[in-house]
Amino acid sequence: MADRSIRPVFSSWAKVNATLRGAVARLSEEQLALRPSRDRWPLWATIGHLACQRVFWLCDFAGEPGTETTRFTNAAYDCPGDDDLERVLSASELVEALDSTFRVVERCLDTWTLPMLEEVIRHPDWPGDWTHSRGFAIERVFSHDIWHIAELNEALGQADLPQIDIWD
Repeated sequence: MADRSIRPVFSSWAKVNATLRGAVARLSEEQLALRPSRDRWPLWATIGHLACQRVFWLCDFAGEPGTETTRFTNAAYDCPGDDDLERVLSASELVEALDSTFRVVERCLDTWTLPMLEEVIRHPDWPGDWTHSRGFAIERVFSHDIWHIAELNEALGQADLPQIDIWD
């Protein structure tokens, strides 16, 4: 049992990502510019940020390969929203970002085991306290995806647009 992958623990994640991907593919340029409020990011930045943070936590933090297969080769310093609100990403670019970063997620789901989730990863050379378990990293990425999907739904609902139903 201990050598089995963690995929069953996150059994709904692939469906959640596919639902998000499909919804993003249907958004127009105007819809991607919507914001839940004036002081929050446009949808394109939130979606880009969601994808970029997968790379940061799984590749930069946890050391998984795959950074170079995504558009986020410098995820610690160049993520949409956090660091870049100038380079607007289109729906097709965001779909590509979701696809490429989810391939990194899938590799983790298939190769990480339950005992691996207890491994502690330390980055003492990074500013602040960057000591977390591998389990924290994958849980952080999953919950981060869900958090931002809810944020997208907030803006879509305010605009009377169909929401992203991850429970369907």
